[in-house]
Amino acid sequence: MPQGSQAERRDSFEKNLERLEAIVSQLEAADLPLEKALQLYEEGMQLSAACQKQLDEAEGRVEILKKRASGKMEAEPFSVEDENAK
Repeated sequence: MPQGSQAERRDSFEKNLERLEAIVSQLEAADLPLEKALQLYEEGMQLSAACQKQLDEAEGRVEILKKRASGKMEAEPFSVEDENAK
């Protein structure tokens, strides 16, 4: 089975992102046959969806960790800038 035809990618986020970047580079080269470009595009879309799902799951975990003692969920946006300022 080709790498891009998996229903759901379970590789690490970093591996998926690295492969997605490689696909983008190949597509930007613009010297691909149409069929190959379409296959790469399809794989890239699957990887993009998998990465987005992994990011959503991570965001959910961060929100759970920020659960207040009162038991109420107070969703707070996770900001890299806030973390870098400390």
